[in-house]
Amino acid sequence: MQKARTAAGLDLVEISPNNNPPVCKILDSGKFKFQAQKKAAEARKKQKTVEVKEIKLRPGIDKHDYDVKMRSIQRFFEEGDKVKVTLRFRGREMAHQELGYKLLQKLKEDTTTIAKVEMEPMSEGRQIVMILAPR
Repeated sequence: MQKARTAAGLDLVEISPNNNPPVCKILDSGKFKFQAQKKAAEARKKQKTVEVKEIKLRPGIDKHDYDVKMRSIQRFFEEGDKVKVTLRFRGREMAHQELGYKLLQKLKEDTTTIAKVEMEPMSEGRQIVMILAPR
């Protein structure tokens, strides 16, 4: 400690306290803290946040509309985002929920090469929800 203070006003900084014996260095503590802060900020900047994009479908969707939704889903996976597929039922459509599950099964098969199922289709009131994540 005394040697650190006399050596041009530097401090004794504990680098790795968990080691046996603990590792210490003689350096400027203000500069050390500043460099650690910059390193943490740089790591946060390079981090990619995964967003959950939502695609809404209806059980009676037409083939062309389905293809348009599939292109959107592929684009979301290319960007690295997850996709939440929501299938909504209205009125008497609730009596034929098997059509909705069949549609989601088709969607799952169409995306097997580019995505994995994170959450299986699950009924939530008047809608069925499924979450897909990129491979």
